[in-house]
Amino acid sequence: MKRISYLLALLLIGNSVFSQIPEDALRMSWTNPIGTARHQAIGGAINSLGGDITSTFVNPAGLGLYKTGEFVISPGFSFMNSKGEFRGTSAKADGLNKFNLGTSGVVFGFSNRYSRWRSNAVSFAVNRTANFNSTSYYKGQNDFSSISEQYVLDFASSGLSLNSDSWKNSLLISLPTKLALYEYLIDTAELSDGSFTVYGQGEKVSLLDQEKLVKTTGGVTELAFGYAANMDDRLYFGFGVGIPILNYSRTTYFRESDATGNTDNDFNFASYEEKITQKGIGVNGKLGLIAKPFDRFRLGLSIHTPTLYGLNENVTMAKMVTDLENYPTKYNLPAGPDSISLSSFPVPETKFDFVSPWKIIFGASYVLNEVQDINQQRGFISADVEYVTNKSGKFHPGDDRLISTTYYDDVNAATAAIYKNTFNFRVGGELKFKTIMARLGFAYFGNPYKDEALKANRMNLSGGAGYRNKGVFVDLTYVHSLAKDVDFPYRLSDKANTFANLKNNAGNLMLTVGFKF
Repeated sequence: MKRISYLLALLLIGNSVFSQIPEDALRMSWTNPIGTARHQAIGGAINSLGGDITSTFVNPAGLGLYKTGEFVISPGFSFMNSKGEFRGTSAKADGLNKFNLGTSGVVFGFSNRYSRWRSNAVSFAVNRTANFNSTSYYKGQNDFSSISEQYVLDFASSGLSLNSDSWKNSLLISLPTKLALYEYLIDTAELSDGSFTVYGQGEKVSLLDQEKLVKTTGGVTELAFGYAANMDDRLYFGFGVGIPILNYSRTTYFRESDATGNTDNDFNFASYEEKITQKGIGVNGKLGLIAKPFDRFRLGLSIHTPTLYGLNENVTMAKMVTDLENYPTKYNLPAGPDSISLSSFPVPETKFDFVSPWKIIFGASYVLNEVQDINQQRGFISADVEYVTNKSGKFHPGDDRLISTTYYDDVNAATAAIYKNTFNFRVGGELKFKTIMARLGFAYFGNPYKDEALKANRMNLSGGAGYRNKGVFVDLTYVHSLAKDVDFPYRLSDKANTFANLKNNAGNLMLTVGFKF
């Protein structure tokens, strides 16, 4: 059993119909981009190495190593499973299998042996820079709190009255709170002094069975242009422009039920299910530098500007089902299950902007037997350190301004208070045997949460092989990912919050086929 006080929880339970929360900021900053099979096999440590089309998305200066053209396509297949631990109980989620696309596109390299600017290159590429496909599930027994308390706090903070139906059209309370009011999952009770208080039916029960299922799909597919120039085969400069296209869908199901066996305490169960979609487009920039201070040794530095997204969000499905046994209501709801859906309280489409964090990457590589003739090279060792400003992600109102800037100011303050900036580490290497290459890699993504009670990290273990001969190359890689994260079934501002620990295992099989020209 784990409980935690959560900073600014009152904000996060939502006092409006809109749902932009700090978790959205983390989702778009704590990412594990896909690349080519070669890039993935060496743990993604390519910042100082270059010579791969994935440099377009990591360090555009790496394109400066190209002196000829190249066409690349990188199909892949991923499979994943998840396990959740909640209040002493473990549960597994269904597996999820998906096809995906790694870095694919074309590079044009131009050589000039008569100038200090030995070569330059341009690239046009597409890549899946964020993958949102996942399934998580957990369940357990809770003697400490109920989700109905979240709706109580939401309504109480709004200043609205239950004596009229004005709450039905109010923007001061969330959609699930409206459904809970209609279903009498929350109601008023008279105190001994004659005053009234709002309470949740789940609070009447001393022990609850709770479960939560979350399925997310989609990702960020980025179209990018990169340019690099090579000075004396010692300094490489590059820049890039990216157009990320975001498509995200989240379906959430939560249910709590009476675990005591009492059939006369006004609560049997309540469940809430919703589906939210987000779509939009953004723009970002990347700057890079690679230097060769000595033969065989390379240093790389790249800076990724924040991505400015313009996003639309829609609630496409919402439904609450309750069974309050024989609890009397104004609407004379029948005994047994009753439900209310989104059609009774439609939510308008919301438009908002999001500015993602900065990223700064430093890399170093050592190339074995580095000579102009790549057929004589024997391999390399490469490492990257990446700094991500997770706490700097910011939301802003969109063109329609349906929601006040004050709300977004609060969400941004919560993001800065909850998350911390992190370091990510990547290392990998390659050994070359004439036309055959063998590769290994490792990547570690640090914990983005400030609170030490929240344990989260990601690790990738990778290995692969490659073949290069007569202008044709084929690379095959397998990446095994191990991830830890946390999830709050709901949040309360008047007591500690309970949360689940999630463990995810995923495999990604990536194939890259390329042709030199």
